[in-house]
Amino acid sequence: MKFKITLAILCCATFSFANEALIKKAKDSGLKAIPANKSELMKLIDTDPKDPITDAKVELGKKLYFDPRLSRSNLISCNTCHNLALGGADGVPAAIGHGWTANPFHLNSPTVYNSVFFKAQFWDGRSPHLADQAAGPIQAGPEMAAPPALVEQRINSIPAYVEEFKNAYGKDTKVDFKIITETIATFEKTLVTPSRFDDFLNGDSKALTKAEQDGLNLFLSKGCTACHTGIALGGTMQPFQIANQYKFISVGGFKGDENGMVKTPTLRNITQTAPYFHNGQFWSLSDAIKEMGSVQLGIKINDAEASKIITFLKTLDGRMPDFVYPQLPASTEETAKPTFD
Repeated sequence: MKFKITLAILCCATFSFANEALIKKAKDSGLKAIPANKSELMKLIDTDPKDPITDAKVELGKKLYFDPRLSRSNLISCNTCHNLALGGADGVPAAIGHGWTANPFHLNSPTVYNSVFFKAQFWDGRSPHLADQAAGPIQAGPEMAAPPALVEQRINSIPAYVEEFKNAYGKDTKVDFKIITETIATFEKTLVTPSRFDDFLNGDSKALTKAEQDGLNLFLSKGCTACHTGIALGGTMQPFQIANQYKFISVGGFKGDENGMVKTPTLRNITQTAPYFHNGQFWSLSDAIKEMGSVQLGIKINDAEASKIITFLKTLDGRMPDFVYPQLPASTEETAKPTFD
């Protein structure tokens, strides 16, 4: 009996040591956890001392995020393409916007969850700022197609909105396009989804099962962290088609930035954000993993290996923020009417 107890203790100690070694390996490979401590998390997301995150700004930003009146047609909100009930994406290969127009480059809508951790916004990485990301689709013809002046007119024509801006920013606040998009970005900064993977990296060696740890180890060993690294496991600009040509490169004709660099998608909540790649051509996560092995790493990942990696990726399904769909303030007679041209 004593021998069995001793053996069990030794097995547990060995397993714990192996877990700790894997945590170190993951961190050494560039993976970082979302901080478990709220104050540490706020240090990462609340970085502008001139515009600190407050409950009033977050609540106002949430209303604006869900408000379709920020689009020309009064039909499209930020949540249309970045649906918070669908992993922060829209579940279609190419974003659909004003006039039922598909994105001209057949670009897929990236998730908005954890976008505060991205080093680059947009597939071509043209801005690092969330407010710019919010401003772009609102104005873009194939998306929300609303000029800044129209957005400003609509918001300022609604007294309840004007009052909320004064409460959030001060009584002398001018409600212009800049502060509107910055407020949306403030809400988006709070869309953080810590997961069991973070628990594991933060020191809970039992947060992942043996199979999940094996998947993580394989993910690291295959070299996936060459692109999928940091807190977001993505969100940085990386060269595309390093080893082989992407199977569907001709769909949409997107070439990346001027240097052929493309923003690496986050792997957080990846099981919820199909279809995959910038042009949404892969619906199978297993096939997407195998394609990445070929295109970026120049290696063959077989079905069994892809399955093990997926077992790990499922641990990145995070704990979603809990919020209530907002009741939006009513329009007035002065609020600009929708147009559909």
